[in-house]
Amino acid sequence: MSVNKVILIGNVGGDPEVRYPEKDFPVAYFSLATNELRGQTEVTEWHNIVMTGDNAKYAERYIRKGTKLYVEGTLRTRQYTDKFNITRKRTEIYANIFEMLGRLQ
Repeated sequence: MSVNKVILIGNVGGDPEVRYPEKDFPVAYFSLATNELRGQTEVTEWHNIVMTGDNAKYAERYIRKGTKLYVEGTLRTRQYTDKFNITRKRTEIYANIFEMLGRLQ
């Protein structure tokens, strides 16, 4: 048995970028910041969030930079080649459950 589950509560780092790789199938990408204390220092960790389908449509319409968000999903790592022909890895959280926890002021 194995488990791949991520739970995060944090603040959205920028408005979602929505793409349509297939007709009528949106994919939303945005960052989420979480903070934790390490000794006397607060450290911010940035996470790459991906939402698809109806969740992506919701993200495009309602989620904005600064929104406090609860996210549940799975961790995935993908490999790609950038425009300089350098192979890179990107770790992303594919969100399947989320809830907005606060409004922008």
